[in-house]
Amino acid sequence: MKIKRQKQAKKSISFYKYNFNFREPFQVLIDGTFCQAALKNKIQIKEQLPKYLMGEIQLCTTSCALKELEVLGKQLYGAKIILQRFQVRKCPHVKDPVSASDCFLSMLQETNPQHYFIATQDHTLTSGLKKIPGVPLLYIVLNTIVLDKASPASLQRVQDVQLGALVSVSQQQSISSLKEQQGLSRTDAERRGRKRKRKQNNPNPLSCLKKKKKKGGPTAPLKESEEGEKKKRSRHKRRRTEAENKTADSTS
Repeated sequence: MKIKRQKQAKKSISFYKYNFNFREPFQVLIDGTFCQAALKNKIQIKEQLPKYLMGEIQLCTTSCALKELEVLGKQLYGAKIILQRFQVRKCPHVKDPVSASDCFLSMLQETNPQHYFIATQDHTLTSGLKKIPGVPLLYIVLNTIVLDKASPASLQRVQDVQLGALVSVSQQQSISSLKEQQGLSRTDAERRGRKRKRKQNNPNPLSCLKKKKKKGGPTAPLKESEEGEKKKRSRHKRRRTEAENKTADSTS
């Protein structure tokens, strides 16, 4: 019987790990009714729960659950001593305490974002927890701790995700982290309000270089060279005309 119960617990834990992103150390939120049942059945919560859940755990409660045990009086004094040993998580009812069941339901919200295991013997609380998807429920039966099977709400959520109707919690977290990295999570007002800084353009390094001086003297303009050639040609013509005149005089 013990081996069968352990296999069932392992199957349920893997279900919550895969579909609802539960990770160690598991956070177990405990109320006074569970501590009273553990005291009555001589169950060591700190020793037996890690073995049953097969991993590291963090035992915690709320100030409302402790206040409830104080109001109930001496009958639950032993449960109060046990509950005081656990971590106290902040709840929104510090000034105006409520019942432990109402406090736990408010802590879980609609999707159990903090991935709490709930350990309780309160039937009204368990009926409310089964309406919230992704909430593992622990209770004590016949001197043993039992992890309840997944609720119909959890099974329906998983089915909707598989059919593509919904996005799982782990996928939502990865999508939101990607949006933050890419800067897409900002609103339009934030995008409009922030002006882009213009980058200062550095000057072209080639334009900063000094101009190199050309070797040799300055080159003569093109017109002067053409006039010089014309003068040379005219000199040659004069020499030819003088030579022709001399030959003409000698023949005469």
